Amino acid sequence: MNNQAILTINAGSSSIKFAIFSLTHPLSDTALVSGQIDGIGTAEAKLVAKDHAQIKVADDRLPLDNPNHQQAFDYLFKWYADHSAGREIIAVGHRVVHGGQRYAKPIRLDQGTQEQLAALTPLAPLHQPHNLAGVHAIQTLMPEVPQVACFDTAFHRHQPDVAQVFGLPRHITAEGVRRYGFHGLSYEYIARVLPQHSPRAEGRVVICHLGNGSSMAAMVNRKGVASTMGFTAVDGLMMGTRTGNLDPGVILYLMENKGMGVKELTKLLYKESGLLGVSGISQDMRTLLASDKPEANEAVDLYCYRIARELGSLSAAAGGLDALVFTGGIGEHAAEVRRRVALQAGWLGVKLSPEANARHDIRISAPDSTVDVLVIPTNEEWMIAHHTQTLLNL
Repeated sequence: MNNQAILTINAGSSSIKFAIFSLTHPLSDTALVSGQIDGIGTAEAKLVAKDHAQIKVADDRLPLDNPNHQQAFDYLFKWYADHSAGREIIAVGHRVVHGGQRYAKPIRLDQGTQEQLAALTPLAPLHQPHNLAGVHAIQTLMPEVPQVACFDTAFHRHQPDVAQVFGLPRHITAEGVRRYGFHGLSYEYIARVLPQHSPRAEGRVVICHLGNGSSMAAMVNRKGVASTMGFTAVDGLMMGTRTGNLDPGVILYLMENKGMGVKELTKLLYKESGLLGVSGISQDMRTLLASDKPEANEAVDLYCYRIARELGSLSAAAGGLDALVFTGGIGEHAAEVRRRVALQAGWLGVKLSPEANARHDIRISAPDSTVDVLVIPTNEEWMIAHHTQTLLNL
Protein backbone atom coordinates (compact mmCIF):
# COMPACT_ATOMS: atom_id res chain seq x y z
CA MET A 1 0.00 0.00 0.00
CA ASN A 2 2.87 2.39 0.70
CA ASN A 3 3.70 2.59 -3.00
CA GLN A 4 0.18 3.73 -3.93
CA ALA A 5 -1.06 7.32 -4.05
CA ILE A 6 -4.07 9.53 -4.72
CA LEU A 7 -3.71 12.53 -7.01
CA THR A 8 -5.87 15.64 -6.56
CA ILE A 9 -6.41 18.11 -9.37
CA ASN A 10 -7.78 21.66 -9.48
CA ALA A 11 -7.69 22.71 -13.13
CA GLY A 12 -8.28 26.35 -14.01
CA SER A 13 -8.21 28.34 -17.23
CA SER A 14 -4.43 28.79 -17.22
CA SER A 15 -3.26 26.66 -14.30
CA ILE A 16 -3.30 23.16 -12.84
CA LYS A 17 -2.94 22.79 -9.08
CA PHE A 18 -2.11 19.31 -7.89
CA ALA A 19 -1.25 17.32 -4.78
CA ILE A 20 -0.25 13.69 -4.28
CA PHE A 21 -1.12 11.83 -1.07
CA SER A 22 0.27 8.49 0.00
CA LEU A 23 -2.53 5.95 0.41
CA THR A 24 -2.60 5.44 4.18
CA HIS A 25 -5.28 4.84 6.81
CA PRO A 26 -6.04 7.40 8.02
CA LEU A 27 -4.97 9.62 5.15
CA SER A 28 -2.14 11.97 6.11
CA ASP A 29 -3.08 15.64 5.95
CA THR A 30 0.32 16.41 4.39
CA ALA A 31 0.83 15.78 0.69
CA LEU A 32 3.93 13.94 -0.50
CA VAL A 33 4.30 16.59 -3.16
CA SER A 34 2.16 19.52 -4.26
CA GLY A 35 2.41 22.35 -6.71
CA GLN A 36 1.03 23.83 -9.86
CA ILE A 37 1.61 24.54 -13.51
CA ASP A 38 0.93 28.19 -14.32
CA GLY A 39 0.83 29.97 -17.64
CA ILE A 40 -0.92 27.26 -19.65
CA GLY A 41 -1.46 28.56 -23.17
CA THR A 42 1.57 30.87 -23.01
CA ALA A 43 5.29 30.61 -23.62
CA GLU A 44 5.81 31.19 -19.89
CA ALA A 45 4.23 27.92 -18.71
CA LYS A 46 6.05 26.72 -15.61
CA LEU A 47 5.90 23.83 -13.12
CA VAL A 48 6.62 24.59 -9.47
CA ALA A 49 6.40 21.86 -6.81
CA LYS A 50 7.30 21.29 -3.16
CA ASP A 51 7.70 18.14 -1.11
CA HIS A 52 6.06 17.26 2.23
CA ALA A 53 8.57 19.48 4.06
CA GLN A 54 7.77 22.43 1.77
CA ILE A 55 11.18 22.16 0.10
CA LYS A 56 11.07 23.14 -3.56
CA VAL A 57 11.62 20.11 -5.80
CA ALA A 58 10.68 21.66 -9.14
CA ASP A 59 10.90 25.09 -10.74
CA ASP A 60 10.87 24.22 -14.41
CA ARG A 61 9.80 26.03 -17.55
CA LEU A 62 7.79 23.68 -19.75
CA PRO A 63 9.75 22.93 -22.97
CA LEU A 64 6.66 23.57 -25.09
CA ASP A 65 5.26 26.45 -27.09
CA ASN A 66 1.94 27.60 -25.64
CA PRO A 67 0.99 24.20 -24.13
CA ASN A 68 -2.66 23.27 -23.75
CA HIS A 69 -4.08 21.42 -20.73
CA GLN A 70 -3.45 18.00 -22.28
CA GLN A 71 0.21 18.82 -22.91
CA ALA A 72 0.59 20.31 -19.45
CA PHE A 73 -0.78 17.14 -17.85
CA ASP A 74 1.47 15.03 -20.03
CA TYR A 75 4.50 17.01 -18.82
CA LEU A 76 3.34 16.73 -15.20
CA PHE A 77 3.04 12.96 -15.38
CA LYS A 78 6.42 12.57 -17.05
CA TRP A 79 7.94 14.72 -14.32
CA TYR A 80 6.19 12.67 -11.64
CA ALA A 81 7.36 9.38 -13.16
CA ASP A 82 10.95 10.60 -12.85
CA HIS A 83 10.47 11.68 -9.22
CA SER A 84 7.92 9.22 -7.83
CA ALA A 85 10.31 6.54 -6.53
CA GLY A 86 7.97 3.93 -7.99
CA ARG A 87 4.84 5.24 -6.29
CA GLU A 88 1.74 4.48 -8.38
CA ILE A 89 -1.27 6.80 -8.73
CA ILE A 90 -4.35 4.59 -8.32
CA ALA A 91 -7.09 7.26 -8.16
CA VAL A 92 -7.65 10.91 -9.06
CA GLY A 93 -9.91 13.39 -7.29
CA HIS A 94 -10.96 16.63 -8.96
CA ARG A 95 -12.26 19.90 -7.63
CA VAL A 96 -15.31 20.67 -9.74
CA VAL A 97 -16.83 24.06 -9.06
CA HIS A 98 -20.47 23.31 -9.86
CA GLY A 99 -22.60 20.31 -8.99
CA GLY A 100 -25.91 22.08 -9.58
CA GLN A 101 -28.94 20.90 -7.63
CA ARG A 102 -28.29 17.27 -8.50
CA TYR A 103 -25.00 16.63 -6.72
CA ALA A 104 -24.70 17.20 -2.96
CA LYS A 105 -21.81 14.77 -2.46
CA PRO A 106 -18.78 13.46 -4.40
CA ILE A 107 -19.38 11.15 -7.36
CA ARG A 108 -17.36 8.70 -9.43
CA LEU A 109 -16.97 10.06 -12.95
CA ASP A 110 -18.10 8.22 -16.05
CA GLN A 111 -19.28 9.34 -19.47
CA GLY A 112 -22.80 10.02 -18.24
CA THR A 113 -21.81 12.11 -15.23
CA GLN A 114 -19.30 14.06 -17.31
CA GLU A 115 -22.06 14.98 -19.74
CA GLN A 116 -24.31 16.06 -16.90
CA LEU A 117 -21.55 18.25 -15.45
CA ALA A 118 -20.80 19.73 -18.85
CA ALA A 119 -24.46 20.72 -19.07
CA LEU A 120 -23.89 22.92 -15.99
CA THR A 121 -21.32 25.03 -17.85
CA PRO A 122 -23.75 27.99 -18.25
CA LEU A 123 -23.85 28.19 -14.42
CA ALA A 124 -20.04 28.43 -14.16
CA PRO A 125 -18.66 29.27 -17.62
CA LEU A 126 -15.30 30.49 -16.29
CA HIS A 127 -14.63 27.34 -14.25
CA GLN A 128 -16.59 24.24 -15.28
CA PRO A 129 -15.01 23.72 -18.74
CA HIS A 130 -11.50 23.85 -17.29
CA ASN A 131 -12.38 21.49 -14.42
CA LEU A 132 -13.68 19.01 -16.99
CA ALA A 133 -10.65 19.53 -19.23
CA GLY A 134 -8.63 18.09 -16.35
CA VAL A 135 -10.90 15.06 -16.23
CA HIS A 136 -10.56 14.49 -19.98
CA ALA A 137 -6.78 14.86 -19.86
CA ILE A 138 -6.43 12.29 -17.08
CA GLN A 139 -8.80 9.97 -18.92
CA THR A 140 -6.53 10.12 -21.97
CA LEU A 141 -3.32 9.59 -20.02
CA MET A 142 -4.58 7.07 -17.44
CA PRO A 143 -7.79 5.51 -18.83
CA GLU A 144 -7.94 2.72 -16.24
CA VAL A 145 -7.59 4.96 -13.18
CA PRO A 146 -10.90 5.87 -11.48
CA GLN A 147 -11.73 9.57 -11.13
CA VAL A 148 -13.91 11.33 -8.57
CA ALA A 149 -15.55 14.76 -8.71
CA CYS A 150 -15.77 16.79 -5.49
CA PHE A 151 -18.01 19.84 -5.71
CA ASP A 152 -17.51 23.34 -4.35
CA THR A 153 -21.28 23.74 -4.16
CA ALA A 154 -22.03 20.51 -2.25
CA PHE A 155 -21.48 21.85 1.29
CA HIS A 156 -24.16 24.49 0.77
CA ARG A 157 -26.88 22.12 -0.45
CA HIS A 158 -27.86 21.53 3.19
CA GLN A 159 -28.93 25.15 3.68
CA PRO A 160 -32.62 25.84 4.29
CA ASP A 161 -34.48 26.37 1.03
CA VAL A 162 -35.24 29.96 2.01
CA ALA A 163 -31.48 30.64 2.00
CA GLN A 164 -31.13 29.28 -1.53
CA VAL A 165 -33.79 31.10 -3.53
CA PHE A 166 -33.98 34.56 -5.09
CA GLY A 167 -37.04 36.78 -5.29
CA LEU A 168 -37.65 35.73 -8.88
CA PRO A 169 -40.63 34.16 -10.64
CA ARG A 170 -40.95 30.50 -9.75
CA HIS A 171 -40.35 29.25 -13.30
CA ILE A 172 -36.92 30.91 -13.35
CA THR A 173 -36.03 29.40 -9.99
CA ALA A 174 -37.15 26.02 -11.31
CA GLU A 175 -34.64 26.37 -14.15
CA GLY A 176 -31.81 26.37 -11.62
CA VAL A 177 -31.34 30.09 -10.99
CA ARG A 178 -30.76 30.01 -7.24
CA ARG A 179 -28.08 30.56 -4.61
CA TYR A 180 -25.51 27.76 -4.78
CA GLY A 181 -22.56 29.07 -2.78
CA PHE A 182 -18.93 28.08 -3.43
CA HIS A 183 -15.63 27.33 -1.62
CA GLY A 184 -17.52 24.40 -0.13
CA LEU A 185 -14.51 22.09 0.08
CA SER A 186 -12.73 24.66 2.23
CA TYR A 187 -15.75 25.08 4.51
CA GLU A 188 -16.15 21.33 4.79
CA TYR A 189 -12.53 20.94 5.88
CA ILE A 190 -12.84 23.68 8.51
CA ALA A 191 -16.07 22.15 9.80
CA ARG A 192 -14.29 18.80 10.09
CA VAL A 193 -11.29 20.04 12.11
CA LEU A 194 -12.94 22.81 14.12
CA PRO A 195 -13.77 20.58 17.15
CA GLN A 196 -10.01 20.11 17.64
CA HIS A 197 -9.64 23.85 18.23
CA SER A 198 -12.85 25.14 19.82
CA PRO A 199 -15.41 23.75 22.26
CA ARG A 200 -17.97 25.90 20.42
CA ALA A 201 -17.60 24.06 17.11
CA GLU A 202 -21.17 22.73 17.25
CA GLY A 203 -22.58 26.19 17.86
CA ARG A 204 -23.11 29.22 15.65
CA VAL A 205 -19.98 29.66 13.54
CA VAL A 206 -19.01 31.99 10.70
CA ILE A 207 -16.08 31.07 8.48
CA CYS A 208 -14.25 33.69 6.42
CA HIS A 209 -12.50 32.12 3.42
CA LEU A 210 -10.42 35.09 2.32
CA GLY A 211 -8.15 35.04 -0.70
CA ASN A 212 -8.12 36.30 -4.27
CA GLY A 213 -11.58 34.76 -4.30
CA SER A 214 -13.33 35.51 -1.01
CA SER A 215 -16.52 34.32 0.63
CA MET A 216 -18.08 33.65 4.02
CA ALA A 217 -20.45 31.00 5.33
CA ALA A 218 -22.45 30.43 8.50
CA MET A 219 -22.81 27.03 10.16
CA VAL A 220 -24.91 25.63 12.97
CA ASN A 221 -23.96 22.17 14.24
CA ARG A 222 -21.26 22.23 11.53
CA LYS A 223 -23.89 22.35 8.77
CA GLY A 224 -24.18 25.29 6.40
CA VAL A 225 -27.10 27.66 6.91
CA ALA A 226 -26.10 30.65 4.74
CA SER A 227 -23.32 31.88 2.48
CA THR A 228 -22.26 35.12 0.79
CA MET A 229 -21.75 33.70 -2.70
CA GLY A 230 -24.92 33.01 -4.61
CA PHE A 231 -25.63 32.01 -8.20
CA THR A 232 -22.05 32.74 -9.22
CA ALA A 233 -18.65 33.21 -7.60
CA VAL A 234 -18.76 36.96 -8.26
CA ASP A 235 -21.37 37.55 -5.54
CA GLY A 236 -20.90 38.54 -1.90
CA LEU A 237 -17.61 39.97 -0.69
CA MET A 238 -15.39 42.23 -2.76
CA MET A 239 -12.42 40.15 -3.95
CA GLY A 240 -9.08 40.51 -5.69
CA THR A 241 -10.58 41.48 -9.05
CA ARG A 242 -14.30 40.70 -8.58
CA THR A 243 -16.92 43.23 -7.52
CA GLY A 244 -18.79 41.13 -5.02
CA ASN A 245 -22.35 42.19 -4.18
CA LEU A 246 -23.59 44.74 -6.72
CA ASP A 247 -26.93 46.45 -7.28
CA PRO A 248 -28.36 44.83 -10.45
CA GLY A 249 -29.36 48.33 -11.49
CA VAL A 250 -25.69 49.12 -12.02
CA ILE A 251 -25.56 46.42 -14.70
CA LEU A 252 -28.67 47.82 -16.37
CA TYR A 253 -27.16 51.32 -16.24
CA LEU A 254 -23.90 50.20 -17.84
CA MET A 255 -25.78 48.35 -20.56
CA GLU A 256 -28.14 51.19 -21.36
CA ASN A 257 -25.89 54.21 -20.91
CA LYS A 258 -22.43 52.83 -21.68
CA GLY A 259 -23.42 50.31 -24.31
CA MET A 260 -21.62 47.50 -22.53
CA GLY A 261 -22.29 43.94 -23.67
CA VAL A 262 -21.90 40.55 -21.99
CA LYS A 263 -18.18 40.18 -22.71
CA GLU A 264 -17.36 43.69 -21.50
CA LEU A 265 -19.43 43.29 -18.37
CA THR A 266 -17.92 39.89 -17.61
CA LYS A 267 -14.43 41.36 -17.88
CA LEU A 268 -15.41 44.30 -15.67
CA LEU A 269 -17.09 42.23 -12.96
CA TYR A 270 -14.57 39.39 -12.82
CA LYS A 271 -11.22 40.86 -13.88
CA GLU A 272 -11.12 44.63 -13.45
CA SER A 273 -12.91 45.35 -10.17
CA GLY A 274 -12.40 44.44 -6.51
CA LEU A 275 -9.16 45.37 -4.78
CA LEU A 276 -7.52 46.00 -8.15
CA GLY A 277 -10.23 48.28 -9.44
CA VAL A 278 -10.75 50.26 -6.24
CA SER A 279 -7.03 50.76 -5.55
CA GLY A 280 -5.87 51.12 -9.14
CA ILE A 281 -2.67 49.52 -7.84
CA SER A 282 -2.92 45.79 -7.26
CA GLN A 283 -5.19 42.86 -6.43
CA ASP A 284 -2.59 41.55 -3.97
CA MET A 285 -3.48 42.31 -0.36
CA ARG A 286 0.20 42.22 0.64
CA THR A 287 1.00 44.98 -1.86
CA LEU A 288 -1.90 47.12 -0.68
CA LEU A 289 -1.09 46.74 3.01
CA ALA A 290 2.52 47.77 2.32
CA SER A 291 1.48 50.83 0.31
CA ASP A 292 1.17 54.32 1.75
CA LYS A 293 -1.15 55.49 -1.02
CA PRO A 294 -4.65 56.49 0.13
CA GLU A 295 -6.23 54.48 -2.69
CA ALA A 296 -4.62 51.33 -1.33
CA ASN A 297 -5.98 52.00 2.16
CA GLU A 298 -9.44 52.73 0.75
CA ALA A 299 -9.46 49.37 -1.02
CA VAL A 300 -8.46 47.53 2.17
CA ASP A 301 -11.02 49.45 4.18
CA LEU A 302 -13.79 48.55 1.74
CA TYR A 303 -12.72 44.90 1.76
CA CYS A 304 -12.86 44.75 5.56
CA TYR A 305 -16.09 46.75 5.74
CA ARG A 306 -17.82 44.28 3.44
CA ILE A 307 -16.61 41.38 5.61
CA ALA A 308 -17.93 43.09 8.73
CA ARG A 309 -21.29 43.79 7.05
CA GLU A 310 -21.65 40.18 5.94
CA LEU A 311 -20.60 38.96 9.38
CA GLY A 312 -23.62 40.73 10.85
CA SER A 313 -25.89 39.22 8.20
CA LEU A 314 -24.56 35.69 8.63
CA SER A 315 -24.75 35.95 12.42
CA ALA A 316 -28.42 36.84 12.03
CA ALA A 317 -28.95 33.78 9.81
CA ALA A 318 -27.24 31.57 12.41
CA GLY A 319 -29.10 33.13 15.34
CA GLY A 320 -25.95 34.53 16.95
CA LEU A 321 -22.19 34.03 16.93
CA ASP A 322 -20.12 31.63 19.03
CA ALA A 323 -17.01 31.32 16.87
CA LEU A 324 -15.38 33.18 13.99
CA VAL A 325 -12.80 31.43 11.78
CA PHE A 326 -10.39 33.00 9.32
CA THR A 327 -8.89 30.86 6.55
CA GLY A 328 -7.54 31.20 3.00
CA GLY A 329 -4.44 33.11 1.92
CA ILE A 330 -5.55 36.49 3.30
CA GLY A 331 -7.44 35.05 6.24
CA GLU A 332 -4.44 33.01 7.39
CA HIS A 333 -1.69 35.60 6.81
CA ALA A 334 -3.09 39.16 6.92
CA ALA A 335 -3.20 40.09 10.62
CA GLU A 336 -4.17 43.66 9.73
CA VAL A 337 -7.28 42.52 7.87
CA ARG A 338 -8.31 40.40 10.85
CA ARG A 339 -7.69 43.36 13.18
CA ARG A 340 -9.86 45.72 11.15
CA VAL A 341 -12.68 43.20 10.87
CA ALA A 342 -12.59 42.48 14.61
CA LEU A 343 -12.77 46.19 15.47
CA GLN A 344 -15.99 46.49 13.47
CA ALA A 345 -17.37 43.29 15.01
CA GLY A 346 -16.92 44.33 18.63
CA TRP A 347 -20.68 44.65 19.02
CA LEU A 348 -20.92 40.89 18.45
CA GLY A 349 -18.50 40.21 21.30
CA VAL A 350 -15.43 39.78 19.07
CA LYS A 351 -12.19 40.87 20.70
CA LEU A 352 -8.69 39.93 19.57
CA SER A 353 -5.44 39.40 21.42
CA PRO A 354 -3.08 41.72 19.50
CA GLU A 355 -0.08 39.50 20.28
CA ALA A 356 -1.78 36.25 19.21
CA ASN A 357 -3.10 37.92 16.08
CA ALA A 358 0.34 39.21 15.14
CA ARG A 359 1.80 35.70 15.60
CA HIS A 360 -0.99 34.14 13.48
CA ASP A 361 -1.81 31.77 16.34
CA ILE A 362 -4.68 29.32 15.88
CA ARG A 363 -6.61 31.03 18.68
CA ILE A 364 -6.39 34.80 18.40
CA SER A 365 -9.32 35.90 20.57
CA ALA A 366 -8.67 37.79 23.80
CA PRO A 367 -9.46 36.01 27.09
CA ASP A 368 -12.51 38.25 27.61
CA SER A 369 -13.87 37.80 24.08
CA THR A 370 -17.32 36.21 24.11
CA VAL A 371 -16.59 34.79 20.65
CA ASP A 372 -13.86 32.27 19.87
CA VAL A 373 -11.75 33.72 17.05
CA LEU A 374 -9.47 31.31 15.24
CA VAL A 375 -7.06 31.11 12.31
CA ILE A 376 -7.18 27.65 10.75
CA PRO A 377 -5.30 26.84 7.52
CA THR A 378 -7.63 25.21 5.03
CA ASN A 379 -6.73 22.03 3.13
CA GLU A 380 -9.03 21.53 0.16
CA GLU A 381 -6.58 19.09 -1.43
CA TRP A 382 -6.78 16.74 1.56
CA MET A 383 -10.58 17.01 1.51
CA ILE A 384 -10.63 15.91 -2.13
CA ALA A 385 -8.20 13.05 -1.45
CA HIS A 386 -10.26 11.94 1.57
CA HIS A 387 -13.48 11.91 -0.46
CA THR A 388 -11.75 9.98 -3.24
CA GLN A 389 -10.40 7.37 -0.82
CA THR A 390 -13.77 7.01 0.91
CA LEU A 391 -15.92 6.83 -2.21
CA LEU A 392 -13.67 4.28 -3.91
CA ASN A 393 -13.16 2.32 -0.67
CA LEU A 394 -9.36 2.43 -1.02
